[in-house]
Amino acid sequence: MNEPDYLKNATPVPQNQRAAWFKNIAPAYAGIILWFVFWQDIVKTGTLGGGLINGIALPVISLVVAGLVAYALFYLPSALFGMKTGFGLAIVGNSLFGKLGGVFMPGLFMGILQFGWLGVNIYFASLLICETLTFIPLWLMIVIEGVLAAFVAFKGIKYVAGISTWLPLIPLVVLILMLAKTLPTVCDFTPEVFEKFASTSAPALSGFGIFSFVMTYVIGFFATAGAAGADFGTSARGKKDVHLGGFFGICLSIILTGTAAILIIAGAYANPEILAKLSENQMCATQLLSAVLGDNLGKTCMFLLAVSAFPSACFACLIAANSFKTLLPKVNATLSVSCGAAAAILLALTGVAGKAAAVFGFIGASFGPICGAIMAEYFLRKGEWKSSDVAYNPAGWIAWAIGFIVGVANNFGVNIPLAPVVAFVVGFVVYIIAAKIFRSANK
Repeated sequence: MNEPDYLKNATPVPQNQRAAWFKNIAPAYAGIILWFVFWQDIVKTGTLGGGLINGIALPVISLVVAGLVAYALFYLPSALFGMKTGFGLAIVGNSLFGKLGGVFMPGLFMGILQFGWLGVNIYFASLLICETLTFIPLWLMIVIEGVLAAFVAFKGIKYVAGISTWLPLIPLVVLILMLAKTLPTVCDFTPEVFEKFASTSAPALSGFGIFSFVMTYVIGFFATAGAAGADFGTSARGKKDVHLGGFFGICLSIILTGTAAILIIAGAYANPEILAKLSENQMCATQLLSAVLGDNLGKTCMFLLAVSAFPSACFACLIAANSFKTLLPKVNATLSVSCGAAAAILLALTGVAGKAAAVFGFIGASFGPICGAIMAEYFLRKGEWKSSDVAYNPAGWIAWAIGFIVGVANNFGVNIPLAPVVAFVVGFVVYIIAAKIFRSANK
């Protein structure tokens, strides 16, 4: 069969354009994980005491496990493929889904999901801005953020890129400021403090329920970035850069950032002065900003966190635009991105994008089986990537479909703990079985 345009035009990243892990992979991933939307709700389960109802140790241990899983299973195989081939996910993915199938999965699918991230971004950023600029209606701020992100992605992304290197320092500084205020009382924290909110909160989770929540939350958030490890891997000089960049940028960043948020919330509840200001079971770290830092500094930090998130919104639009341009060159990218941005704004306006845990769960269900299939392909090929020789590879599609159904079952009332991880395992196992069956049949 004829090579599709996206494969014919693909050019691997040469070695002379690659650099050390601390110049590309690690800071890029750390910037993603420092995004306040990740760490603010790390123990917000919607139940009494959230993830802290059994103490601090359990959610921290859960974070450590989640960080290791994200690094070793979701990122590493994809990144090693990217490093060895010089090709990003759009090209590497065709080995899983076929030369023509790769146009849609993971190619266009990754681009489409960027608008889900855009919706989440503009929703939470607008919430923080409206906490400061109270005269602006939330709906108007959401529209402004969404339109501006799409516009800048096309017209001024180079200017945003110039400052985005430093903007992740804002959430880091905010975390440090809040830690400085709450760390002295962390040792005084006891779960009994939540008893005053028992009449207004849903019943507490079990220990396993907390572990499952944290794992699902972290892996769901990270799944797309894990699959995109191939893109990050193209900037690595060798295996050492892939491993070190991933360990420090992903594993360590998840553990340190999430633990900081956990300690902040625990320290806040252990401080009588801060506790007196809380009228409900508040487990969102950014909701505690004013109570911890004071009204003026707290609202200033809210505004700065929203500003620090804006480049991510622009880059989400840009990634989607590049995906459409590469895989569907005959389709007007401006029109497709505008439609996608409108859908993201609608998700934010309806509040769907504000249900972070549910959104992360859906994304984890979508990309968990893809990451599992990538690992299976790495295992079957013994680390050597090979482009597909068929239009559609049924093994990849079957593995993704079954993994997605399992992963998304929670959204339809079927309780599957650790859904994104289960989706990964299903994708891995089914791909190996299906690939061996179809490869044997084609011999």
